[in-house]
Amino acid sequence: MELEMQNEALRVSQAAMELSRDRYADLFEFAPVGYVTISAQAMIAEINLTACELLGLERSKLVNCRFSKFVSEQDSGRWRMMFHKMLKQTETADQTFDLEMTRADGSIFFAHLVCLRREITDVQSLLRIALVDITKLKIAEAKLRIASTVFESQEGMLVTDAEGLIIAVNASFSGITGYSAEEVIGKNPSLLSSGRHDAAFYAAMWDSLKRLGFWEGDIWNKRKNGEVYPEHLIITVVNDQNGKIQNYVATLTDITMSRSAADEIRLLAFYDQLTGLPNRRLLLDRLKLALASSSRNGKEGGILFLDLDNFKTLNDTLGHDIGDQLLQQVARRIESCVREGDTVARLGGDEFVVMLEDLSEQPLEAAEQVEAVGKKILARLNQTFQLATHEYRMSVSIGATLFQNHQTGLDDLFRQADIAMYQAKKEGRNTLRFFDPLMQASIYARATLEAQLRDAIEHGQFQLYFQVQVDSSRRALGAEALLRWLHPERGIVLPVHFVPLAEETGLILPIGNWVLETACALLKVWQDDASTRNLTLSVNVSARQFHEAGFVARVQEAMQRHGINPGLLKLEPTESILLENLDATVATMNALKTIGVSFALDDFGTGFSSLQYLKKLPLNQLKIDQSFVRDLASDNSDQAIVRTIIAMAQSLSLEVIAEGVETEEQRGMLQESGCMHFQGYLFGRPVPIAEFEALLAKG
Repeated sequence: MELEMQNEALRVSQAAMELSRDRYADLFEFAPVGYVTISAQAMIAEINLTACELLGLERSKLVNCRFSKFVSEQDSGRWRMMFHKMLKQTETADQTFDLEMTRADGSIFFAHLVCLRREITDVQSLLRIALVDITKLKIAEAKLRIASTVFESQEGMLVTDAEGLIIAVNASFSGITGYSAEEVIGKNPSLLSSGRHDAAFYAAMWDSLKRLGFWEGDIWNKRKNGEVYPEHLIITVVNDQNGKIQNYVATLTDITMSRSAADEIRLLAFYDQLTGLPNRRLLLDRLKLALASSSRNGKEGGILFLDLDNFKTLNDTLGHDIGDQLLQQVARRIESCVREGDTVARLGGDEFVVMLEDLSEQPLEAAEQVEAVGKKILARLNQTFQLATHEYRMSVSIGATLFQNHQTGLDDLFRQADIAMYQAKKEGRNTLRFFDPLMQASIYARATLEAQLRDAIEHGQFQLYFQVQVDSSRRALGAEALLRWLHPERGIVLPVHFVPLAEETGLILPIGNWVLETACALLKVWQDDASTRNLTLSVNVSARQFHEAGFVARVQEAMQRHGINPGLLKLEPTESILLENLDATVATMNALKTIGVSFALDDFGTGFSSLQYLKKLPLNQLKIDQSFVRDLASDNSDQAIVRTIIAMAQSLSLEVIAEGVETEEQRGMLQESGCMHFQGYLFGRPVPIAEFEALLAKG
């Protein structure tokens, strides 16, 4: 029994040793670093698969091969010196150095070597080498040196932003013009103008920049001391990946220089000028490396796409200088939420991207790590910002996605994060959402609808339907114009299915303008007919349309163009206009009221109505929403709400009209409560103009 136990223990021990040996072998063979053992005779004694791949030969052809065969000729002497030095040294400290090496196929690569001498016997030594390919690093360093050398060349150089303001000059520029960098940064290059060129000269220059992307020629400029001098000037436009102008680069000299110097300056354009963060180009470069690293080590990475909520409102109300301060502070706060090796980039506008590397190998754990960073950013950005004399609170919408190796393309990764960010905005903003394929299907459907909507605008696929509005005697007072989309495949599409998207994309503006023009044209026709000249026409107005700059002038121009009585046009904004800048809303309504336009507040009672709002708005009419009329006969709460709305309107001397009236019982209860104007299926459905006018003729 004891012998059997000893044999079993021996077997377990041997199995453990074999498992340990296998693990060691895997670590050795597939390490991301090449390992080479070199004998005292300078021959390769042992090599792992990574090193075989670097040198470009199978292991069987590398073992017992001289290592110096793979060292380039120019570095062979340095290698021999280092090799013999390592063998002779008495201490076993690491030695590191870089070599230019040659693969078996003749291609060149740069390697970083970490060498350690190992004693085997009193007379035998081995050299252990860790080998890392640093070719990309060497190339990047060389390019950076070239760019720096070019910018500080003997030619004067200046760089402006897209608005034409100087953001950088070199020493030669100061030597030529007499202006220091401090004196010109933030200024327009026109401060160098000599006054010798007319407007036509500069018009031709800008035309060339717009058409060709560059301009080259002789020009007279003026130094700081007032001296006018001739120079040869080359201006080059620098575009980002989307074709949008990012910078103008100018080289100035008394002699002609090659335009290649201006091209090299593009190498400097890897960082956002406002925040100092990496821009899209540098982010893409780093993401490619991150994907390659993920492929080697099997670890997940993450992308966070950030979009500041309501940033445009801040810019419009407090100015772009304050907006720029916010972007700079946002950049610093995001950086404080990530690790040193992660990347925070600004794509432009109020869009930021965070790239997280070396996360867990398990997708669920990696997602938790990404979510933790996202929540940290949300919390940090929710804290108050001090912008000059203003205290400002903001929120951000974040979309997230994971990546590993090259399974997903760069464009697809950004698209996934963007889709998830859009979902975060859709779900109330100030939140984080991960990408889900169902989101992509939803976004695709939305994009398809948007394209069809643009096509509908271009090809005139909209039509107005009209629903009659009557008084207590069933006499027609007018109508509400209701928009319909005559889709070539889906038939009639109601506004509820496309107006929200039109609002988001801004397409509601051309649609709303068409509705206004069509309504004014119809009022002119009615006005010229004795039987219809007193009818009013109600037109729905979206919040975005109502707050558009120039809306008052557009309404006035449409009425004057068609020569209509302003009192017959009734605009119906919804309660949502009360949510955005009440003072501006009141000012717009008062301006329209002055020229004779009347107002009905649509969907009253469903949103944020209060006497505080109503007493400020120059309204003519409140419109009781059909949701309160539908169950009026059976719902005590709806009855109480309707009575309250009518009493409120009477106290403010406003008319009341109820929509969605479908039964005589509903009409009777409304009339008993004091409502004398009605709209609904009881009196007529929304119909095209020909049917509507036919119904009017029948009485």
